[in-house]
Amino acid sequence: MAAPRAVWKGFLKVGSVSCGVKLVGATSEASKIQFKILNREDGLPVKSAYVDEETGDVVDSEDQIKGYEIEKGDFIEIEPDEIKKLKLTSAHTLEVEEFVALDEIDTRYLEKPDYVIPADGAAVEAFSVLRAAMAKERVAARSCVVLYQRGREVVIQPFGKGMLLTELRTHNEMISERSVFDDLKSPAYDKDLLEIAELLIDKKVTKFDPSKFDDTYEDALIAMIDAKRKGKKPPKPAPKPKENVVDLASVLRKSLTKEGIKQNPKARRKSA
Repeated sequence: MAAPRAVWKGFLKVGSVSCGVKLVGATSEASKIQFKILNREDGLPVKSAYVDEETGDVVDSEDQIKGYEIEKGDFIEIEPDEIKKLKLTSAHTLEVEEFVALDEIDTRYLEKPDYVIPADGAAVEAFSVLRAAMAKERVAARSCVVLYQRGREVVIQPFGKGMLLTELRTHNEMISERSVFDDLKSPAYDKDLLEIAELLIDKKVTKFDPSKFDDTYEDALIAMIDAKRKGKKPPKPAPKPKENVVDLASVLRKSLTKEGIKQNPKARRKSA
């Protein structure tokens, strides 16, 4: 098997300790269905292009330049070399600013993962010691790195024999939960209903196993494409579920029966 291609090479620096590391993508889109845009008239693929907003003419790549709009229609042009000359430390060094407890990481901020491995044999010892110490303390390192010409906040945590670097969303990208949850009501409910719901949950508790996850949308796309290729009718869409919680107690108890769960006397007390 060919060695995985690194998406970034540099150094992991904790205090005075530095070791060479590289990042390898932890995700892949290779198995996803990919569509092309076609011209409906002749069925041939079409290409996207940048066009001048005023003239409508196509602008070739060598004539394109990044621009930051400071006022409506007023841009500051930024040359690629100007970005490269910024020479940020984070372009080549993952300097650890702080460590945070794994249990305190807000999962809403986690975005894209990459594996972290030693860059070469000389880095293995320092890398392994840092990883083992972080695993023992159950902490993740906080840092930032420049990837694809953008600075990204990241957390780095022990993972198997290596580490896992995860890009973080910024605080400005997150919508406050208060703006969504504040208007939610907290109604009073029968404690017996809570116990029945707990029984249903206990029945279905299992280990987190992503290998069993199915992409039902992708499967439906494949089935539809296969049917069209064979000249058959596409599969029928799944029926929409109907809300059935008018009588929550009755619905919960039917669910217990369906799952083969016997309700204990405590939960039956008030319903008797």
